[in-house]
Amino acid sequence: MNTLIFRTMAPAIAIAMILFSILVLLRGHNAPGGGFIAGLIAAAAIAIYAMAFGVGAARRRLRINPLAVSGAGACIAALSGLPSLVIEAPFLTGLWLPGDLFGTPGLFDIGVYLTVLGAVSSIAMALEDESEEGS
Repeated sequence: MNTLIFRTMAPAIAIAMILFSILVLLRGHNAPGGGFIAGLIAAAAIAIYAMAFGVGAARRRLRINPLAVSGAGACIAALSGLPSLVIEAPFLTGLWLPGDLFGTPGLFDIGVYLTVLGAVSSIAMALEDESEEGS
């Protein structure tokens, strides 16, 4: 599976997938898509990179522990509900900035994106790490 063609194309594929995941994330609070599917796409990009170059190289490229990303995402998603409590609305009520450019649903989607990205990347790299040790 670890061929020259795969190692050559993996970085380009991973970059394209990360960019596509950001596109899916940004259009998600107004249309189909959003944080969950975008996080899965980004995690798949990381898994492809780890399959091509090894888990150690992928961890070095990330520079941050995926579980820390997941934890930060969960905090962001939870904190996105607090602004609604300030105006005495139910928790996680969607609030928008003037002009409807961005709001708490977008912040929630970013939190979900980071949570899914970190959790699924951690699982994928742990599984790949086990398969490398078994070989």
